Amino acid sequence: MADLSAVRQVFDTVWNADPANPAATVELLRAYAHTGQYVVLAQDAGSGELLAASVAFLGAPIGRALHSNITGVLPAGLGRSLGFAIKLHQRAWALGRGLDLVTWTFDPLIRRNAWFNLAKLGARPVEYLDEFYGPMDDAINAGDASDRLYVSWPLDDPRVAAAAAGQAQVVDVDTLRRKGSRVLLSIGEGGLAPVVGDAAVASEAGPQTALVQVPPDIEALRGQDPALASAWRSAVRQTLGGAMRAGWQVSGFGRDGWYVLEPPHPEQATGREPS
Repeated sequence: MADLSAVRQVFDTVWNADPANPAATVELLRAYAHTGQYVVLAQDAGSGELLAASVAFLGAPIGRALHSNITGVLPAGLGRSLGFAIKLHQRAWALGRGLDLVTWTFDPLIRRNAWFNLAKLGARPVEYLDEFYGPMDDAINAGDASDRLYVSWPLDDPRVAAAAAGQAQVVDVDTLRRKGSRVLLSIGEGGLAPVVGDAAVASEAGPQTALVQVPPDIEALRGQDPALASAWRSAVRQTLGGAMRAGWQVSGFGRDGWYVLEPPHPEQATGREPS
């Protein structure tokens, strides 16, 4: 029970949660742990200082998937590759129980999380979810819509295995732009305003990739200029969300904050089933 209280303490600290509305109660964590869900606490091996915690639960497809619900890293754990270590542990835990898929959600506007999930881990977004959690009042998400990308991490995929071995999936966006990739959203010159390109192309099948850029630090922007942060949310929902709803697939993420999208197959664009 002391360890479970420590897990809650990590989450409450990271999200500056209201004690009356915690991210996870000790009672819920107890039930998760007792029924074989994934409840993990990371501490410094020498001092015992709390560093991070993570909770995941079995999901659909039944017997195949683990859904990673929440992971938090305290300031003392930053810069120590703890997030990557937890994901490797999660992958080994799942494979050891006969599972072959891990899913989770993340805010598509947080550039460092997109880089970590798509480039460092080799995960792929499969769905754009508007207002997935509804209004949130924690220190990180308050005042913004809770749009999320739902990602799939097939554990035995060669791309994922390579990422787990430390081979980041780096995308050369500059080359893609020179080859004519269509820019659906970018950062305005001389500022941080979102510039929406021809969003209509997201609904068109074709040979070219499409690109959507997100700002360097949306969390800081929420505090400095809430209206501009809200404009970014709307622009990303329109472009990235619109493209994914039209069948485009996110294939990678560039270091300068670019989502790379591949066009839908002809049968997806026309609504026809494959023959």
